[in-house]
Amino acid sequence: MSEQKTVAIVGGSGYAGGEFLRLALNHPNLKVTQVTSERSAGLPVTMVHPNLRSRSNLKFTKMAELQDADIVVLALPHGSAAKRIAEFEARGRVIVDLSADFRLKDPEVYRATYGEDHPAPDKLGEWVYGNPELHRAELRDATRIACAGCFATSVILALYPLLKLGVLLPKDIIATGLVGSSAAGASSSDASHHPERAGSLRVYKPIGHRHTAEAQQELPGNFPLHLTAISTPRVRGILTTIQAWIPDGYSDRDVWSAYREVYGQEPFIRIVKVAKGIHRYPDPMLLDGTNFCDLGFEMDNDTGRVVLMSAIDNLGKGTAGHALQSLNIAHGWEETLGLEFTGLHPV
Repeated sequence: MSEQKTVAIVGGSGYAGGEFLRLALNHPNLKVTQVTSERSAGLPVTMVHPNLRSRSNLKFTKMAELQDADIVVLALPHGSAAKRIAEFEARGRVIVDLSADFRLKDPEVYRATYGEDHPAPDKLGEWVYGNPELHRAELRDATRIACAGCFATSVILALYPLLKLGVLLPKDIIATGLVGSSAAGASSSDASHHPERAGSLRVYKPIGHRHTAEAQQELPGNFPLHLTAISTPRVRGILTTIQAWIPDGYSDRDVWSAYREVYGQEPFIRIVKVAKGIHRYPDPMLLDGTNFCDLGFEMDNDTGRVVLMSAIDNLGKGTAGHALQSLNIAHGWEETLGLEFTGLHPV
């Protein structure tokens, strides 16, 4: 077994920090030494994350008490990490940010997306966008990892092979995400529960979703991309449907071929297209706690319209899971290490 790397999680009482803590506690090459929370300082982590009972004896500490670690994972509200990045860099050689602070490479795009100047624009070029399927080479030996947004991940993974290989027309692409309550503010520290968002089905971001800029940055080509987010009664999970168009003469065989060519060896991408039964399409309920992205599609041959379907656990493949996958790559470990959970059925 490789020598264990110490990990400090900053903002570990939120959804994202708690999920990374759960995964790290079961990773043979990681040793969690500290978890911070301003509101819960002094309390056992199991008071906030009861699923970790008997797995951890750690107590939350204040951020001001942060100690050195090999890896520092930042699970802070968007905009917080960048303002204090020098403090965190002084504490760890490898920094993983689960917020949106370092995902966008262009300061002007950041300003247009978030309505303010980036606090540390000179550092944007140092960070690798934490989508392993697109950036595996850059992630090797990376010391700054900016984890991809959850809605953006579901969109990017569905579209990337088809745009890369020219299977889609460069015209308006419309993506609608049905998202669990934890997808809103999932990186926020001290925001562990949002019961007021649960049990509802409503459009909460019809236009101007911030993950649009991430997807446009990462996807090949130049085309209009429109994202709409709808909240669902679930806590975890994203099911994204994407309306796109294929050129004349193309068929579902070309869609199949593109996915197989680009994702054929990917450990966490599964193509779900079954002719019979009740599990014919991607279903986020089957992915709770996993690092899988399930992709499916249906063709309307009369019109050339293709409907792509992408399902993930927003806290898994959408946040903490691909953060750990990226860390595995950065350290030269087996990419699936600590991410072997296959999900539950029935659910």
